[in-house]
Amino acid sequence: MAATHLARRPLDWVRSIKVKLGLVVTGSVVATVGSIVLSLYAGVHSRFAFVGGLVVSLVVIQLLAHGMIAPLREMAAATRAMASGDYSQRVRATSQDEVGSLARSFNAMAARLDEVEQQRRELLANVSHELRTPVAALRARLENLADGVEVLNGEAVATMLKGTERLGRLIDQLLELAQFESGGIRIHRHEFEVREVVADAVAEVRPVNPDVAIVPQVDGGLVATGDPERIHEVLTNLLTNAVRHSPAAGQVTVTAAATPAGGLRIDVADQGGGVPAEAVERIFDRFYRVDTGPRTGSGGAGLGLAIARSIVELHGGSIRAEPGQPAGCRIVVDLPG
Repeated sequence: MAATHLARRPLDWVRSIKVKLGLVVTGSVVATVGSIVLSLYAGVHSRFAFVGGLVVSLVVIQLLAHGMIAPLREMAAATRAMASGDYSQRVRATSQDEVGSLARSFNAMAARLDEVEQQRRELLANVSHELRTPVAALRARLENLADGVEVLNGEAVATMLKGTERLGRLIDQLLELAQFESGGIRIHRHEFEVREVVADAVAEVRPVNPDVAIVPQVDGGLVATGDPERIHEVLTNLLTNAVRHSPAAGQVTVTAAATPAGGLRIDVADQGGGVPAEAVERIFDRFYRVDTGPRTGSGGAGLGLAIARSIVELHGGSIRAEPGQPAGCRIVVDLPG
């Protein structure tokens, strides 16, 4: 029952349901009295005049009250359809009273449910795809070994080990995201040395692509409050994403500094192809990946930035993407003090 641009219903301009009810009662009384008076004036027998007035009253009530009840009936029908999985349902919301407000809220809820359902389907499709690829590769390699087509050696074992590691990382990331969404992850706040956390993250990510230089710029003695383990995870995810999208002999800069409000700002800037304007808001969605040019190293599953956003929001902070200068992408993380 999609919303359509139809003519407004009677009394849609009234902003209160109580006033509408009053107008319906007044309209029916006026119509009844007027019908009876006209009938008597025309010489109609009083018995028939009163019956005619009653009929006119019922017709007026039906016409005026129909517009008040129709949105409720539409919402009831739409709710039944949504219970069956059809989230495209919408109702007309032309009235200005409380029922109209309820109808608009219903449409907003239906749109959100439709969006969530679409995300759920995309998630299932993406998870299936991401799991199928390494599983298929492992299966093919094992079949070759079992059939004697390939000899079991160090190279074969190393390749299969990388495949199992990729599967393990994907499953760990999915479980972590599920824990964030269910509220199962807590942060442990305390003061920590920012330079130490940044240095550990840089050392961990540098082997991902040794051809890309990672340059930390952190003020000495900078102290912040938060969960250092989770901040380390944010940094590794951002840096890994940056080096994978950086060109050969490129540079990734990670900057950390105190904000005037006493918080912490972390910038991670690369020299890659940047992020298109239409994708700036979506790059933090699960499995969303931007194709802006060749990637170096093995591509991720598109979960790192989603995990980073969850951790930052759990700290009460914000994360956003901005164009780099003169090129590339810049991820800005603001954490409260």
